[in-house]
Amino acid sequence: MTGVDGDCDPRFAAVREAFSAGFADGLEVGASLAVEVDGRLVVDLWGGWADAARTRPWERDTIACVFSCTKGLAAMVLLRLVDAGRVDLDDPVARYWPEFAAAGKEALPVRYLLTHEAGLSAISRPMPFGSLSDWDAMVEALADQEPWWEPGTGHGYHGVTFGHLVGEVVRRVDGRTIGRVLADDIITPLGIDCFLGLPASEDARTADMSIELDPDAPTFFSHWGPDDLGPKSFANPPDCNLIDHTNTRAFRAAEIPAANAHANARALARVYGALGRGEVMSGDLVTEAGRTHVDGPDLVMGLPTRFGLGFEITMPEGEFSFGPGARSFGHNGSGGSLGFLDPDAGVAFGYAMNRMEWRERRDDRRWFPILDALYDAL
Repeated sequence: MTGVDGDCDPRFAAVREAFSAGFADGLEVGASLAVEVDGRLVVDLWGGWADAARTRPWERDTIACVFSCTKGLAAMVLLRLVDAGRVDLDDPVARYWPEFAAAGKEALPVRYLLTHEAGLSAISRPMPFGSLSDWDAMVEALADQEPWWEPGTGHGYHGVTFGHLVGEVVRRVDGRTIGRVLADDIITPLGIDCFLGLPASEDARTADMSIELDPDAPTFFSHWGPDDLGPKSFANPPDCNLIDHTNTRAFRAAEIPAANAHANARALARVYGALGRGEVMSGDLVTEAGRTHVDGPDLVMGLPTRFGLGFEITMPEGEFSFGPGARSFGHNGSGGSLGFLDPDAGVAFGYAMNRMEWRERRDDRRWFPILDALYDAL
């Protein structure tokens, strides 16, 4: 196999060892890892293969689908509009998106889209395969959708719908798609290697995603019954449930701001580092976005979750931990990718890979030795 390559400050040699161990133990096909501490890139590593057949080495500039890490990026785009006074979190969504007022949603505030309190995690009407890449079909269905619970009375992870809800507010206010705004206003000015809507010109350096499932091993959704909100929320439309589909040109080209940004670890660390330095939005809004807004039983996932304004909040004492920092926030992606900011430790972290795992916990076993080594070195 190819070895681990890249740069690592000697102080963080144990982080490199922990990352390398994931390959030696057969937990990785290809992956990248990056860490900024107080604005300095101290870890920038990659290794393995960009495909399950192990024919293409994972290179310095290899990118991969980071799935729900995209939600953190989408939140940043909307929050910049809040910071600029163009969107008020407590305004009804319908002020910006009039059709959204249907089905009793006329008073539902923008805030609830970010905190997963909108009750719109699932779409009732059957959506054919391919609908997730059809922006108009998704936003029309969501505008017509009646909430599954009274908005504001509980929270439930909007795993598939979050990005279209947030993204349509952005489009109505700004006039550009959320992928275009992300590129023009955040990614390009900061020199970050990330795409929401991947051009065909980038396919050659894009890793193919794969997953290895043990049919006898429990996953974090094994407890779902057929009538629960979990399967309703993640199975319609079915596009994201077929991992091979995520390797197609159609999926990569679409803007799915809940699920299909393409980036590497360096990009995730850099964007969260920039967020922490106030380069994405004002410091006060960063603090507000990263504090806990909802915490407790999740009406979709059926287990505890904790969210800020569009960001997951670490639960060091619970079932979803990305390090010991009590105020760390960011977002993971299906199968293991992760980007976060620990504002107290000055850490911005990125991890991206192509061998996906769905296990009993929502966090990922590959993170733990890396994070232990990182925080021990601080």
